[in-house]
Amino acid sequence: QVQLVESGGGLVQAGGSLRLSCAASGGIFSIYTMGWYRQVPGKQRELVATITSNTSGGTTNYADSVKGRFTISRDNPKNTVYLQMNSLKPEDSAVYYCTAKWISMFWGQGTQVTVSS
Repeated sequence: QVQLVESGGGLVQAGGSLRLSCAASGGIFSIYTMGWYRQVPGKQRELVATITSNTSGGTTNYADSVKGRFTISRDNPKNTVYLQMNSLKPEDSAVYYCTAKWISMFWGQGTQVTVSS
């Protein structure tokens, strides 16, 4: 059973930056595809970014809405995935969830990001 714990959320002004972290335990981190999703109350959950395992090429994928502003990365020895968020906009405000996928999908508890105008 995989456990994921997000951190790094908070309140930031538009144009600012935040780095989210997700610490994984209880599994084999290096083989998972890791991802970040976000959700606003009353709206559909949105895929933000994914990164595959290093043996699969470490390929990244981003939602069009965050391309050029967000960067996903992973540090396998630390069992941690990051989401660097730059040039934040109010519409980026959401609860951000970390995910890990091999056969099953695992979810973290989420961390709140609020971007003020």
